[in-house]
Amino acid sequence: MKKNKWMLTLLMAAVMIVAAACGNAKESGKTDGQSASEDKKASGSLTISGSSAMQPLVLAAAEKFMEKHPDADVQVQAGGSGTGLSQVSEGAVQIGNSDVFAEEKEGIDAKALKDHRVAVVAMAAAVNPGAGVKDITKKQLADVFTGKIKNWKELGGKDQKITLVNRPDSSGTRATFVKYALDGAEPAEGITEDSSNTVKKIIAETPGAIGYLAFSYINDDKVTPLSIGGIKPEEKNVVTGEYPIWAYEHSYTKGDASGLAKTFLDYLNSDDVQKSIVKDQGYIPISDMKVTRDANGKQS
Repeated sequence: MKKNKWMLTLLMAAVMIVAAACGNAKESGKTDGQSASEDKKASGSLTISGSSAMQPLVLAAAEKFMEKHPDADVQVQAGGSGTGLSQVSEGAVQIGNSDVFAEEKEGIDAKALKDHRVAVVAMAAAVNPGAGVKDITKKQLADVFTGKIKNWKELGGKDQKITLVNRPDSSGTRATFVKYALDGAEPAEGITEDSSNTVKKIIAETPGAIGYLAFSYINDDKVTPLSIGGIKPEEKNVVTGEYPIWAYEHSYTKGDASGLAKTFLDYLNSDDVQKSIVKDQGYIPISDMKVTRDANGKQS
């Protein structure tokens, strides 16, 4: 009799535990399976602007993100790093992409922005293949872009006038190139274009032309990337810090990221994106870097 009473008590306790668990699930409105499923859902509109060097990466990620989340609309615009930083500061967009630290841009309140580093972009000086030059020292590169060297024959190349293709002042690509390739020397006047695709097209079609592009745009033989002092513009030389022209790709939010912006930024930093899209698009995952840099350009 005592044994039956004990078993009945145990059975009633088990029933109460199950009932409590079901009640909690009902109160929250979802079971464990539902929670995992709903956590993956995202909806709403997200506007991103800024760095054109970063655009191919973010655009490719946005397309995959929207495949996973059909109710989400992610618009990716270029315009340059300065534009991205200004627009996110003003609240005109939720995410502003930049090749440079916000602290480097005059007129930007960096303290009001939150930095989300997405990847590393490396850049190369790129010339028309007919120039006949494949390697250049940093000093020679600075002399080319400041107008001291005006013909490729002065560097052992063809007898062709050098045509400079620059980016506008708002461009993070320009700022990175000036800082790490030209050691701060300001380029002479030349053709100025904002779009990396247009810059590449001009270089490819203009004899003697030289400009600068992210590695992600140098994916065929239409332009020739220049080695710097014998160091080839290759990922293996970037991750060790041996090749100098690289920068972080930043996605800035005004304050902490929230809502769809946070969901998308979490996706950008996920293994799915870092190990596939980042590499496929010609960028370098931050986790691969063996060196770091701060806003002052100090490398360690």
